[in-house]
Amino acid sequence: METYLVNEFHRQTAARRAPAYQHLRRTLQHAIENGELTPGQALPGERELAKLLDLSRVTVRNAISGLVGDGLLVQRQGAGTFVAERIVKSFSKLTSFTDDLRARGLDPRSTFLERGVGEVTPDEAMALNLSPGAQVVRYYRLRIAGDMALALERTVVPQSVLADPSLVENSLYETFSKLGLRPARALQRLRAIAFDAEQARLMNLPEGSPGLFIERRTFLEDGRVVEYTRSFYRGDAYDFVAELQTE
Repeated sequence: METYLVNEFHRQTAARRAPAYQHLRRTLQHAIENGELTPGQALPGERELAKLLDLSRVTVRNAISGLVGDGLLVQRQGAGTFVAERIVKSFSKLTSFTDDLRARGLDPRSTFLERGVGEVTPDEAMALNLSPGAQVVRYYRLRIAGDMALALERTVVPQSVLADPSLVENSLYETFSKLGLRPARALQRLRAIAFDAEQARLMNLPEGSPGLFIERRTFLEDGRVVEYTRSFYRGDAYDFVAELQTE
């Protein structure tokens, strides 16, 4: 790996004029993209990289900081800097954000940006099969693992299903389970997006960063729609997979 980093850094330096930290940032990014640095692998320390490439530690720190901000690297207090591990989410199994992250040994949490009760909008009424004037519970949450914001979620639930918004402390699906209302199936659609200025600010990303938009309608066994969620996931942290079979 050290030989690769040295050769790639020299290639970057020869290819264009730019500050040294940008050359190192591109070098490390290429190493990740080409599999020279693999998910979960530790990077050499700042001092080691500085000595290897004849750079100052400030230059190395700036390059690493940029890649941490992009979600390609993660820093763990007292342990060092590691290549970020992408989260693989299956489209063939109905799971929650909390389920997905706990299965990977991560500690998910939510910051509530908004929550309350209000009258259903026409779009929400159509998605939830509700009559005009019905009351719904709304949540707007920032979903986080460790120190990284992974997604923004806007969720609407019929108040006839969930009477009090405060019942959800972190996981909506855990609350459903406590109420005996665990969802049985869901319909989802996905498309690529670019984060707007407000979304990027909340996610601590540059405006225009790539993301994935997922719209989900979730059903109980009896066919009732209990959830309408629009999620905005950061594109550099997730891989979505689905198993396909012939008939």
